[in-house]
Amino acid sequence: MPLAETGPAPSRGGWTAPVAMPQDLAQAHLERIEQSHLRCAALGLSRVERPDYEPMLRGDLNLAQERNLRLFSRAAPVMELLLEQIVNTDSMIVLTDAQGTILHTVGDDSFMARANKVALSPGVNWAEQSKGTNAVGTALVEERPTLVHASEHFMHINSFLTCSAAPIFDPRGNILGVLDVSGDQRSYHQHTMGLVRMSARMIENHWLTDDSGDRLRLHFHIRPEFIGTLLEGILVVGSDGRIQGANRAALDLLDMSSASVRLHTLDSLFNINLGVLVDHLRAPLAQPMRLQLPNGRLLHASPRVTGALQRLTGLGEPLPASSVPLATEVPVERLAGLSGAEERARADAAAAESRLSGLHYLATGDAQIESVVRKVQRILNRDIPLMILGETGTGKELLARAVHQDSHRAKQPFVAVNCASIPETLIEAELFGYEEGAFTGARRKGATGRILQANGGTLFLDEIGDMPLGLQAHLLRVLQERCVTPLGSQKSIPVDIAVVSATHRDLRGMIEQGKFREDLYYRLNGLVVRLPALRDRSDLAVVARRILSTLGVGGDLQISPAVMALFQRYQWPGNVRQLATVLRTAAVMAAGEPQITEQHLSDDFLDDVRRQPPPSPAAAEPAFASPATAYAGSGFSEPVPAWAPSAPAARLPQPAPGEPVAEAASAAGSRTLGEAEIDLIRAAVEAAQGNISLASKQLGISRNTIYRKLRWATKP
Repeated sequence: MPLAETGPAPSRGGWTAPVAMPQDLAQAHLERIEQSHLRCAALGLSRVERPDYEPMLRGDLNLAQERNLRLFSRAAPVMELLLEQIVNTDSMIVLTDAQGTILHTVGDDSFMARANKVALSPGVNWAEQSKGTNAVGTALVEERPTLVHASEHFMHINSFLTCSAAPIFDPRGNILGVLDVSGDQRSYHQHTMGLVRMSARMIENHWLTDDSGDRLRLHFHIRPEFIGTLLEGILVVGSDGRIQGANRAALDLLDMSSASVRLHTLDSLFNINLGVLVDHLRAPLAQPMRLQLPNGRLLHASPRVTGALQRLTGLGEPLPASSVPLATEVPVERLAGLSGAEERARADAAAAESRLSGLHYLATGDAQIESVVRKVQRILNRDIPLMILGETGTGKELLARAVHQDSHRAKQPFVAVNCASIPETLIEAELFGYEEGAFTGARRKGATGRILQANGGTLFLDEIGDMPLGLQAHLLRVLQERCVTPLGSQKSIPVDIAVVSATHRDLRGMIEQGKFREDLYYRLNGLVVRLPALRDRSDLAVVARRILSTLGVGGDLQISPAVMALFQRYQWPGNVRQLATVLRTAAVMAAGEPQITEQHLSDDFLDDVRRQPPPSPAAAEPAFASPATAYAGSGFSEPVPAWAPSAPAARLPQPAPGEPVAEAASAAGSRTLGEAEIDLIRAAVEAAQGNISLASKQLGISRNTIYRKLRWATKP
């Protein structure tokens, strides 16, 4: 294909294509610029007069930003990534709404100062009827990616700019806004438009995934290796098999418009029904399926759903409360085309989940976990806030969900908010919501905040230590007054919520540093419990087997003794979440085999294990999960293990209160050192009335060592 010359291309009306491009594309580009200039002239715009650059009032800008809060929240992270690609190029990134009003800008400070002189700044409208031919305004008219370079701008004052813009569409084809990169025309780079187009598609894909909710999505491409990339097509499928939305890559691959795609069903487009996709989801090692369009074109596709695979397919038990969920829940009743037997299986799975999701199911034989469970059970339905401490990955949200499930609020919402994952500029709107108003592209009303969504149920504030200091006062007022005032509203709405918070941070230290409010801390910490790290638990084998049973790999896959020994030696910095990831990968690698062996573990994990220092002789002993426990008393002390003596040892005198435990070993006589050690530990446990933590402190050894020594002492 012939190329236009680099430099001045064949011109029409005095403007030129900025870089070398195929001759037909250069011609089409120049024709679009000419058509835009004609539109501007028809509107009565002048190329030489200075236009009105007054931005909208601050209150109007705030309202526009609130109406487009969802667009901003999806675009802001993408804009930051794009900025990393164009930094120090005399450029800036611009986000506008569907009317062309600038909502947000980021970029090089020196260039943004120049751009302010032509009002390329928030609150100013850059639609064609306001600023003439420009990338933002012309992209809105053309509804396609648009480049406007130098003198191609209708107004001469903007000719120092080179701008590349791409419209952002929702899954139904409505324009949400425009993403633009503007810079000095001397710094133009031909790859800029490609970066802008990919960034716009990234925003669209995030929007589509959010919109799809619990519906099934079909990810596809003509090449299987492109599934999971920005080039993949995505279709949203309704419960009746009808196509409800598509991203732009899907429209390109299918060569259809958004409206025409939504007229199709799975049957009319691919000659399949929803049941075929559900069956594919059941397969544990499913490869992308092959689909054929009516025109004979072959596609590779992978169905996905934002939800627990077990609930969707009826595979296996629901994930135990002591482990990590695979994904968010999915109301399976929305999926049509399943048989009556499958529906009954789903009902049975739901009933099983109800039985297995409470606090009692958290207990897997570890005394520390059981102590936490007993404490939490005491405050159920008492309107006492719960604060959960623990490292990342220990299962803090699982405990919070179990508390909710066992409370009288179980049939009401459980709403989780991760205070660390929401941008600081958005968390206030996420928590408290904002006043009703038109919502770009989809909603016509404002958003209901997470606190109101939890009304009647439980609000889980995860990583509360990452909440901005200024917002903590607002949250404290809500907790004290039990009323929420959405942003932009004068109306307070009463709320009835149970509050559970969690953090891995040292909140007391943060209070001393002035990073966390002391009054909020004491409002949240009615009962504080700490979840132990996985390396400090005695039930690793039980937890591992339960996780494995939920993966739906088929058969009776077991963990080999050698692998379990590796697990026992490893320190698990990622805790239960890391264990679940390791097992999920190993289960896939071991498909069709009876056991998970070392060859099924990832090399990265094995390298981590080998890098650990060799265990001491005591630590090298296998630490099997403790057997059932016999509780002593009804207080909050830790349970007495079933293998601990229920009466004072006959061979060893009972230590008197305050007497050093070591003196209790004086009657050891001529017994072996190991026997004396066991008797000493038994005496310490008895003296502490079964409180293993107290006994471990007195002896100066860990709780796990106590469990291990006494367990081995009871073996024949």
